[in-house]
Amino acid sequence: MSMPLNLKNILAVVSILLASFAFPITASAGSEHVRVVERPELKTLNSNYVSFRAPLLPQSFIKLPVGSIQPEGWVRKYLELQQDGLTGHLGEISAWLEKKNNAWLTTGGDHGWEEVPYWLKGYGNLAYMLNDPKMIAETKVWIEGAFASRQPDGYFGPINERDGRRELWAQMIMLWCLQSYYEYSHDQRVIDLMTNYFKWQMTVPDNQLLKDYWENSRGGDNLISIYWLYNRTGDSFLLKLAEKIHRNTANWTQPTSLPNWHNVNIAQCFREPATYYMQTGDSTLLKASYNVHHLIRRTFGQVPGGMFGADENARLGYIDPRQGVETCGLVEQMASDELMLCMTGDPLWAEHCEEVAFNSYPAAVMPDFKALRYITCPNHTISDSENHHPGIDNRGPFLSMNPFSSRCCQHNHAQGWPYFAEHLLLATPDNGIAVAIYAANKATVKVGNGKEIRLHEETNYPFEETIKFTVSTDEKVTFPFYLRIPSWTDKAEIRVNGKKVRVQPVAGKYVCIDREWVNGDKVELVLPMSLSMRTWQVNKNSVSVDYGPLTLSLRINEKYVEKDSRATAIGDSKWQKGADPQKWPTTEIYSDSPWNYSLVLDKKDPLKSFTVVRKAWPADNFPFTVGSVPLEVKAIGRLVPEWKIDETGLCGVLPEEDALKGQKEAITLIPMGAARLRISAFPNTRE
Repeated sequence: MSMPLNLKNILAVVSILLASFAFPITASAGSEHVRVVERPELKTLNSNYVSFRAPLLPQSFIKLPVGSIQPEGWVRKYLELQQDGLTGHLGEISAWLEKKNNAWLTTGGDHGWEEVPYWLKGYGNLAYMLNDPKMIAETKVWIEGAFASRQPDGYFGPINERDGRRELWAQMIMLWCLQSYYEYSHDQRVIDLMTNYFKWQMTVPDNQLLKDYWENSRGGDNLISIYWLYNRTGDSFLLKLAEKIHRNTANWTQPTSLPNWHNVNIAQCFREPATYYMQTGDSTLLKASYNVHHLIRRTFGQVPGGMFGADENARLGYIDPRQGVETCGLVEQMASDELMLCMTGDPLWAEHCEEVAFNSYPAAVMPDFKALRYITCPNHTISDSENHHPGIDNRGPFLSMNPFSSRCCQHNHAQGWPYFAEHLLLATPDNGIAVAIYAANKATVKVGNGKEIRLHEETNYPFEETIKFTVSTDEKVTFPFYLRIPSWTDKAEIRVNGKKVRVQPVAGKYVCIDREWVNGDKVELVLPMSLSMRTWQVNKNSVSVDYGPLTLSLRINEKYVEKDSRATAIGDSKWQKGADPQKWPTTEIYSDSPWNYSLVLDKKDPLKSFTVVRKAWPADNFPFTVGSVPLEVKAIGRLVPEWKIDETGLCGVLPEEDALKGQKEAITLIPMGAARLRISAFPNTRE
């Protein structure tokens, strides 16, 4: 399957291997070998799953085929909410998904751009994961449409022309839909379509390739599909095409600037240099992706929740935590983190994915998943349908929860939780398994010399500290099992069949348990959580409080007001004629309690007066609402009278540190993912 590595790639692999053994802390007990490592070992090629083909570099983790993982707990609940809510029913209400005369189903039709594949790449994976026959059948309608659109020259899909050139962004998304369908079905037509389409791309002159804004920024998505196909076919022309795509994609390797400052582009496109690094072995490309991630956050990301203040576009001077990010940006950032995790093995990306998934993304959608908002902010105290420009970059009703607004996020939101769920268990190059992102699930996976096992993960993480795993296997099997130890924990513990392992886990590393496993073996991981604080110096020394992976927000009483979605949707929204807006209302959210508090912090021990209170787990398995969240923190605050709604109708920018503050009051903090109105970056008062 593999060709010999060239010298450049051998050196790159060696450098990764050296990093893998940078922490040689080991212990053995009988046939059990436990060690702390930076990354999984890359000395071998996984024989159970398609991973890499030389000269591409090996990935540290390998995503399992869609459907291998069956989420449980709150992640399962989220998928079911999507199934019953906007994701599952968007085909009935969005004009972009109307089948009659749709350009994705008929030549020369309408609506032939990003909306169908945006929705389908999440909807299809959701269908496969839930094994829903109706949704799978609906997915196949659009997949068959893609097959039927194939042209003799290899091109497929609608023709979107810009200045006489074919614009290929929509096709990039549909390729991802086809890749998931292949994992589910093994339909050879996917391989044939992609091979012929990429041969067509080879015929396009450089001066006509990827010149439009969106496709130029997002060429890295095309690159990922090229490598996906190369790893399955080994067609050498694909590597030449990868070189061509890279040189015609926007330059995301600049040390101090970006090709553009669009929030979704940044969250999605920063991974392109790291993707191309997998072919070249040029470490400057890998470093470039890390640089973009940190560059945007040094100025615009001095806020909790893992994201950055870009609204539509990042703007100089607009860095306060009241600036937000699109729902598209949230789900694309999570996808980028998952891809970067697989490519590099760096625990940073798993931890960042959790930060966004637990703290920022849940508040972007209604609890019933029947509406979403375009922009969500770390400090977000009003969610109405007014135009808040220039407070936010967008002009229009971009803060309310509207099922019909913002046609990009309306469709692209669908990928968030399905892609997250697909990365809850990963294969490793040494025929083992790894858990880097934690949530309850049951998974079927091949390990060792091809033996199939089942791994059951039980936990209410991130709302509790304990994670339990049970191995089910028909016969004994030896394989390594990697567990990520988050950077925020101290004195983590691991027990195998009730016995504590002799190696002390190290925060920010992996623990690898390599042993012969038998049916019923159990592993228990305890990740002690504690309160901690971050200070955002760029934003007036405001502070945020964390509890393990959860960032806390002021508990604000939320007043929900339903409005007619027809009257509150933005101009580019398009409904199907039969859509009933009464079934899909807009919800505006207003604060029904004061929100303008500073935190009172002890000068020597800032969080001395804070108390963690655990509550019962919600009966419906959904912990992301003010009423159902199973954890809260008691604290002390002071009202800041001058901090109020400003002239643009938004939560005002953070007050100056010397602003007058009221009397001390008891306040309650809750995880910010459960707070659709929130203050998560607080002025601080040290006493």
